[in-house]
Amino acid sequence: MATYTKPVTTTEMFKKAYSGGYAIGAFNVNNMEIVQGITEAAREMEAPLILQVSKGARAYANHTYLVKLVEAAIAECPNIPIALHLDHGPDFETCKSCIDGGFSSVMIDASSKPFAENIEITKKVVEYAHDHGVVVEAELGTLAGVEDDVKVAAEDSSYTRPEEVEEFVTKTGCDSLAIAIGTSHGAYKFKPEQCTRNEKGVLVPPPLRFDVLEEVSKRLPGFPIVLHGSSSVPQDFVKMVNENGGKMPDAVGIPEEQLRKAAALSVCKINIDSDLRLAMTGTIRQFMAEHPDKFDPREYLKPARAAIKELVKHKLVDVLGCDHKA
Repeated sequence: MATYTKPVTTTEMFKKAYSGGYAIGAFNVNNMEIVQGITEAAREMEAPLILQVSKGARAYANHTYLVKLVEAAIAECPNIPIALHLDHGPDFETCKSCIDGGFSSVMIDASSKPFAENIEITKKVVEYAHDHGVVVEAELGTLAGVEDDVKVAAEDSSYTRPEEVEEFVTKTGCDSLAIAIGTSHGAYKFKPEQCTRNEKGVLVPPPLRFDVLEEVSKRLPGFPIVLHGSSSVPQDFVKMVNENGGKMPDAVGIPEEQLRKAAALSVCKINIDSDLRLAMTGTIRQFMAEHPDKFDPREYLKPARAAIKELVKHKLVDVLGCDHKA
């Protein structure tokens, strides 16, 4: 079994995921407990892992602290490959800072720009990253929703156009491509009027556009595809939040069975963030309601960390299918 001492690129991860019909979990991290919960789950499940950091996370926790937390995770879990990835890098300068600062993978998100400008910006990042042994994820199509500094109104979202992907990948040299097939950022992905109710009265969002995914895959055979905005918004944690002083009406996520189907196709990386935040927040709210006399952060963060760990284990096995693939 290989031993790892530093963040790896996603290149080998994605090759194995593509041929094996599974996806790598990309989990956003902001603090120590989230990093610990995710990596402890991956170690037990023997799963490869992507820990990713957004611009907002860097502003909140500081670049150096986050890199050192990931380095600590690698030291504690030397038998699983862990990539350190910049999520939604907004510009060349941010990507360069992360490349120079120890990241093994970066995303440049110029998807809101015109096609030619997206190519130009992405190519610049790719050239610098590849010169420093770092891989690059790019994006075509625009997801609706809110995630940290990414805010896109529904009317401004757009599906990826399959006829553009070959030119984009060829001209930019990017290593993976995030596409828009109906996923959405944040916990409030869909309005109730966009959904239907199943026999149990649960809101169900519109199905993902697998026709777009399949056409992209035909045009880019063997090329790793990425899904953003893929949190499932577990209703047990939504209920936990609401029963303990929260107010999250009609929070609807992506059905897990659709994500498993995507992972079995050409999707090699699936981003999951809101689910972990819900698990942490719901567990802390419940703990504080049940123990109003407690004030030590270690007491309420310990069960929150455990909740994240169990949720990640479920995702690795039942949604991503990447357990025992390290």
